[in-house]
Amino acid sequence: MIISNFTPSVFRTNLGRAAPRFVLAMIAAACLSTCTTDTPEAADPAQDAANWTGFGGNSDEQHYSALDQIDADNVGELGLVWSMDLPQQNSVSAPLAVDGVLYTATGYSVVRAIDAVTGKLLWEYDPQVPEAAGRKLRQGWGIRGLAYGEGRLYVGTHDGRLLGINAKDGTLAWSAQTLPKDNASFISGPARYFDGKVIIGFGGGDVSDVRGYVTAYDAKTGSQLWRFWTVPGNPSDGFENKAMEMAAKTWAGEWWKYGGGGTVWNAMTYDRSTNSMILGVGNGSPWNHKIRSEGKGDNLFLASIVALDADTGEYKWHYQVNPGESWDYNASMDMELADLDIGGQQRKVLMTAPKNGFFYVIDRTTGKLISAEPFVKVSWASKIDLKTGRPVENPDARYADGKTFTMWPGPVGAHTWLPMAYNPKTRLVYIPAIEMATSYNDVGIERKNWKRTPGNAVDGGANPNFVVPDAGPTNATSALIAWDPVTQKQVWKVPTPGPWNGGIMTTAGNLVFQGRIDGTFDAYAADTGKKVWSFAAQAPVTAPPISYSVNGKQYVTVITGMGTSGSAFGTLLPVSIDYRTQARRILTFAIGGKGTLPKQVATPVEPVADPDYTADAALELQGLMKFARQCAVCHGVDAIAAGHAPDLRASSVPLDAAAFASVVRDGILVPNGMPRFEEYTDADLAAVRQYIRAEAAKWRTTAKPQK
Repeated sequence: MIISNFTPSVFRTNLGRAAPRFVLAMIAAACLSTCTTDTPEAADPAQDAANWTGFGGNSDEQHYSALDQIDADNVGELGLVWSMDLPQQNSVSAPLAVDGVLYTATGYSVVRAIDAVTGKLLWEYDPQVPEAAGRKLRQGWGIRGLAYGEGRLYVGTHDGRLLGINAKDGTLAWSAQTLPKDNASFISGPARYFDGKVIIGFGGGDVSDVRGYVTAYDAKTGSQLWRFWTVPGNPSDGFENKAMEMAAKTWAGEWWKYGGGGTVWNAMTYDRSTNSMILGVGNGSPWNHKIRSEGKGDNLFLASIVALDADTGEYKWHYQVNPGESWDYNASMDMELADLDIGGQQRKVLMTAPKNGFFYVIDRTTGKLISAEPFVKVSWASKIDLKTGRPVENPDARYADGKTFTMWPGPVGAHTWLPMAYNPKTRLVYIPAIEMATSYNDVGIERKNWKRTPGNAVDGGANPNFVVPDAGPTNATSALIAWDPVTQKQVWKVPTPGPWNGGIMTTAGNLVFQGRIDGTFDAYAADTGKKVWSFAAQAPVTAPPISYSVNGKQYVTVITGMGTSGSAFGTLLPVSIDYRTQARRILTFAIGGKGTLPKQVATPVEPVADPDYTADAALELQGLMKFARQCAVCHGVDAIAAGHAPDLRASSVPLDAAAFASVVRDGILVPNGMPRFEEYTDADLAAVRQYIRAEAAKWRTTAKPQK
């Protein structure tokens, strides 16, 4: 048993400006003693159950392990083998395991190789992303995973690079700049490796005039092979292909001036059986259909599942889950492939549970809808018409004529990026479901007068309220749901705390693993939902777990920490999660593990003392508007942070004008991931400072600490 901790600076070595920063720590000895592979050298690691080589485990993206050494009967003997402390910044990504080596990408795409048996660090590669990202750093939270193929790791960076890194020693094989440097697009999702190629998308449609696309590269050389645009550009410039010409007929006005959106920021699934790369396409830019496209047309391929020829990138078929998307809905949640017996016939299907609350089963050879039913509360539509494949919308859902509509689910989604899982043995899907309302209107916003808020600010051309008063007891709740994709019915359900829960993995041992924001990592019997094991992780566990085998022994690994968009909703969480003190760790378990974690000493977060504060309602309102547009995404709605960034109500920095300016405008904390807002005037800084101090004052007046 080894419990290992490390400080990154101990292991980094600067080998000169032209070389990457990495460490080779006892690689020869490690490979001889602990990196023994379970498969012959010529075998494909991606096809071996002992390995976990992609975000979803394999190209089917099922988040399923065929290993069954750990099962529902003996999981009670599962124990910690080793842990490794991680530095601050994002730690909610999915690791990989290949031939006895664990690979992680955390923070801003810092990649590490770790002996999967002992927990010893083998090497580290830091692409120094925050310094390179510029304004792109203002949106997004860091990387959520990586891919493996042909002896290399593939990871995107926030500044728009796609990197090919040699898995053996952490040296950089190639780098491709896949995004323009002068807009707000960024990469947070994992790349996918398939058939000698690697594909990457990006995000950014919520904050700028971005037009979505994906790009496929040669896995060996990094040379671009093909690119597919997901929404049409300016017709006067011509169309890239027939698919864009077709899509343009579903748009109106001068949509290209707004970018259109359609970023593929998360879900991509390779269907080996049909040689198709299937994309989950994002929301519109801006969200409001009335602004983006004069309220006309379906706006392909927004909120669509799109199948491409994997060799050429040519369009095959599409299915759109939300025609004329207007709520930050998208089809970007994971898409899992399976062969199901439906009506006595074996069907090759794609299953997905997107933001809008319906569970979809789609024929993946044709793109035709087979079935769709709600798995959470849905108010925007009554059903999905199986004849047309289109939703039957609530007439008030598009918040017309100044009306306010309470939307279930809200734009956080009934299911966010944290993956569901499919178990071929139980034939059930396990969904980390969210129940959360948001109200919408666009009072005061018209196409003729709307201009996007500058500076990479969240601006969808609408007025959403994420904290809906009196929305009912189910609001801001979550659950682990077992769903039968054939009957489209819930089989079992386990409530989880708050409106955010962890990613899922299921195994052939009749197990479902999931973490919780209250600091436990749990296993359930996959057939019944009975909890059969729990580990006190002493920190939120939201990242998706993985399982793999080394020398015939099965392991389970998960990373702890709270981050990404869930951290914006501290005001709705039932637990306090502090950026500075939460434990960010890699945890690895096996049968018979006897390891323990260091004792966690709770340090309550309290509002800073501010005897000089004087209320100024007008100035605080100005600060609120800027904070909501540009700060809340990391520091939390109502300035109540939940793990991704410090709670500014507890910080002394906003009390001092010079210190605040040095951080916010001058960018002294850029290496830590805090973006620079160089355009902020003294008046802007004063307004944001005043708002933060006002929220801290509210906190001080409450009987108990809020967070």
